[in-house]
Amino acid sequence: MPPQSCPASPRHPSRVAAVATAVILTAALGCAPEAPGAESAGAVQQVRPGIEVLLTDSIHLVAGRRAALVTNHTGIDAEGTSSIDRLHGHPEVELVALFSPEHGIRGTAEAGELVDHSMDQATGLPVHSLYGETRKPTPEMLEGVEVLLFDIQDIGTRYYTYIYTMGLAMEAAGEAGIPFVVLDRPNPVGGALVQGNILEPDFASFVGLYPIPKRHGMTPAELARLYRDAFGVAVELQIAPLEGWRRDDLFPDTGLPWLAPSPNMPDLESALHYPGTCLFEGTNLSVGRGTPRAFQQVGAPWIDGEVLARRMTARGLPGVTFHPVRFTPRNPGDGKFADQEVGGVRLEVTDPDRYDPARTGVALVVEARALSGDRWSWRSSHFDRLAGTDALRQGVEAGLDEPDLTGGWEAELAGFLPLRAAALLY
Repeated sequence: MPPQSCPASPRHPSRVAAVATAVILTAALGCAPEAPGAESAGAVQQVRPGIEVLLTDSIHLVAGRRAALVTNHTGIDAEGTSSIDRLHGHPEVELVALFSPEHGIRGTAEAGELVDHSMDQATGLPVHSLYGETRKPTPEMLEGVEVLLFDIQDIGTRYYTYIYTMGLAMEAAGEAGIPFVVLDRPNPVGGALVQGNILEPDFASFVGLYPIPKRHGMTPAELARLYRDAFGVAVELQIAPLEGWRRDDLFPDTGLPWLAPSPNMPDLESALHYPGTCLFEGTNLSVGRGTPRAFQQVGAPWIDGEVLARRMTARGLPGVTFHPVRFTPRNPGDGKFADQEVGGVRLEVTDPDRYDPARTGVALVVEARALSGDRWSWRSSHFDRLAGTDALRQGVEAGLDEPDLTGGWEAELAGFLPLRAAALLY
């Protein structure tokens, strides 16, 4: 079935794929990316992130108030200057505290690694951890704060914790009676496609707190509006919007600098596959942590990559190709197959407009499960949290194939899309 989407302007798949590949190669070489698309017909238009709009057009949202900022290393302007520094150095802003999410204020902690409270060396401001003793700002942390800001780059997938840090911070701001301001950022995998199943409430967790699909196609500010209007988060919500962003833009189209939002999200290619391949975190197979291609490849020592690639290719899934691969995880954060060579497949996006990573991930689970036999094992509770249901795991074990496992997704999305449409800004 074709991926669900809201109306979007026509795209040029070959151009997008070429731009994305250029950015990926640049990142792999360790070079600072130039504005993507500069050598193609027409240079990429620079998008202005919310931090710039706030300080040039909407300073009244923070002027004269004691402000705190939920952020990490991805909170930067179009030139790469930290939002912390922009706010701290602004004469009309009194920045009094910082809050850090999973992976810490600098984005270096591994997935699931608890983060301590600290002090920002550049500004001397306290940094309150929201991935340690608490995941929601406490009244003590917000004492004296008159406005709470959020500026973190999301990745566009349900099971990425930054968007739940935002939701809990919204709750805390509402309870404290202070406004919450989202400094908006692009959805790096685009805002047109909506894919995957809707999370069932019984499986809500910090990797899926609200009933949204795996690929939601929304910016952080749009998600904040959804939380407030559809899910009952009571807060005075204000937004410093993006300027110049289009719903069908992928990150290279924005002209903004890419910073890996977390240690195993190195580039756009990983982000595009993440809604599907992240399911393997709930199994005993590797998702490529400890390699330069995390979430772009899946494998285990017993997997014959040639066979798996052949089986996946035979399915004729649109917008993606499968390559047999062997890789060796080094110091993987998940502890899977450290320093062992494993076999598997690498996924490569060929047409981002036709690619459905959520369905592709389910098909890959089915095939990898079949090839693994009794060497396969589930991390059942974690898989179900990621899947947002236990029906997927149970269906795979019952021998169902991808079309049967995903057949109900269309109806689920049909109920979600009107809620989403009401929250969209662009």
